[in-house]
Amino acid sequence: MKYVRVEVVYALRDEQKTVSLHLYAGATVQGAITASGLLEHGAATDVNASGAGIWGKRVPLDQILRDGDRVEIYRPLLADPKVSRRDRARTTIKRRRGD
Repeated sequence: MKYVRVEVVYALRDEQKTVSLHLYAGATVQGAITASGLLEHGAATDVNASGAGIWGKRVPLDQILRDGDRVEIYRPLLADPKVSRRDRARTTIKRRRGD
């Protein structure tokens, strides 16, 4: 039976957790996340809602893994990036005008 070597990564606010695994060929992203056990150690992430990716590219949880893949578990966003950028721009404009 063939195996694939993958790494599963979950970045928290203060630390990054990484688990290296050897899985059977044909393993999925969801299978790697489950096998890593990262979500069982206090991580309150719903992977179905927040998603996952391989090397920074979002992929479906049923994506088949290849040897050397780096599976990344994404956290839910705390704020909408568009809204945050708009707010920063408004603050900068006000500061420049002296408001």
